[in-house]
Amino acid sequence: MNDTANENLPEQEQAAEAVAEEATATQDDAARLSAEVADLKDKLLRALAETENLRRRAEREKQEAGAYAATAFARDLLTVADTFRRALDSLTPAAREDAHFKAFIEGIELTERELMQAFEKHGIRKIDPKGEKFDHNLHQAMLEIPTDEQAPGTVVQVLQPGYVIKDRLLRAAMVGVAKSATPNGAAPRVDTKV
Repeated sequence: MNDTANENLPEQEQAAEAVAEEATATQDDAARLSAEVADLKDKLLRALAETENLRRRAEREKQEAGAYAATAFARDLLTVADTFRRALDSLTPAAREDAHFKAFIEGIELTERELMQAFEKHGIRKIDPKGEKFDHNLHQAMLEIPTDEQAPGTVVQVLQPGYVIKDRLLRAAMVGVAKSATPNGAAPRVDTKV
C-alpha cells in the first residue's frame, strides 16, 4: 500500500503544481483585469469631468451670448448718442432762449434721455472719467495737458465719453491727461521777494 501511495505522489505533485500554476495565472489575470478596471474607471471619470466642463462652458457661452448680443448694435448707436450731445453742447445760451428753437431743443434733450435710459436698461453705462486717475483699461489718452492744478495722470478733459456693456468695455473714453506744467516735474518756483 505504501508503494501505491509513493506511485501517486508524483501525480499528486504534478496536480498540485498544475493547480499552483493555474492559481498564479488566475491571480495574474485578476491583477491585469483589476488594473484594466482601474484604468477604465479613471478614463470614465475623466470623460465625465470633461463632459461636465463642456456643459458648463456651453452654459456660460449661452449666457454671455444673450448678455452681449446687442454689443455691435449698441456700438453703432454710440455715434447717435455722441451726435445728440454735440448738438446740445453747441447751442449758445441765446439759442436756448429763442422761442423758435425751444421746443426743438427740448425734443433733442428728451430723445437723448430716452436713448440713455434704453442703454441703462440693457446694461450699457456711460464712462465720464473727468477727475479720475487714468486707467488704460477704460481710457484712451489723446493728449497731455500741462497743469499743476491736478496730479499727473489725472483725467482733466473728456473728449468723448466711453461706454461699458455689463462688465465689458464697449468703447474707451477719449481723454486728456494731466502732466506736470513745470519741467521735470519740479515744483514751481515761488518768488519770496516782496
